[in-house]
Amino acid sequence: MNSESRLHARDYIARLAASGRYHFSSREAQDALGVSADAAKLALNRLAKQGLVASPARGFYIIVPPEYSSLGSLPADQFIPALMTKLDQPYYLGLLSAAQYHGAAHHRPQETQVMVGKSRRPITSGKVRVAFIVRKDMARIPVQPFNTPRGTVLVSTPEATAVDLVGYPHHVGGLDQVATVLEDLAEKLDPGKLAAAAALAPMPWAQRLGYLLERVEAHEQAGPLKSYVGARARQTALLLPTAPGEGAVRDDGWKLLVNAEVEAEL
Repeated sequence: MNSESRLHARDYIARLAASGRYHFSSREAQDALGVSADAAKLALNRLAKQGLVASPARGFYIIVPPEYSSLGSLPADQFIPALMTKLDQPYYLGLLSAAQYHGAAHHRPQETQVMVGKSRRPITSGKVRVAFIVRKDMARIPVQPFNTPRGTVLVSTPEATAVDLVGYPHHVGGLDQVATVLEDLAEKLDPGKLAAAAALAPMPWAQRLGYLLERVEAHEQAGPLKSYVGARARQTALLLPTAPGEGAVRDDGWKLLVNAEVEAEL
């Protein structure tokens, strides 16, 4: 690849950035440069070595603006929407990543957590890591858009986030961490919407969520959820499903065997 072609590649990403677009496919670059696929790949590899672009997924490139040069990538929430559109897969930011958007930033997650309908391998872009977590019934989960410098990103609502936290405790550091985040998140929870979101998940999630909300003194938020559990729960659940239930204290209000000590971090 000669210097003229490299200049063309730099001009191509400069024009995209000037128009407000920070992602493109390898085929789009090839067509714009008027070169072969191999030549386009060489040009893009050179730009990547210079830190001007990154490739979070095969055939998908992002432009790295100067303010993110030390990161070696756009932040995940600025490229995940475009990537998932390219893959034609529904998604939403969930768990700790969603909790951050709702002001519960007690602990910054080490990776961006993206809920998807089917399994995908994690990706790394510069210093940015993205984990994909399978969530059934994706289309039914309540989400809301948030603005980013590159567009909008879909995030689970506070209520759906709370439900997911108790459903995936192993992805967020265990029940103590779940309780900690719920304590921060509680003021954003609408009691009625919380019960409705819980109805979209397995019943044991609702039972655990209600118990943990009461543990962090969010009794008002747990009210309709308790009525839902009382009317619909047919079986007693374990607070910690991976631990035995022998000798556990029964919480009749939540139809729950409390087989673990849970304390929110101060």
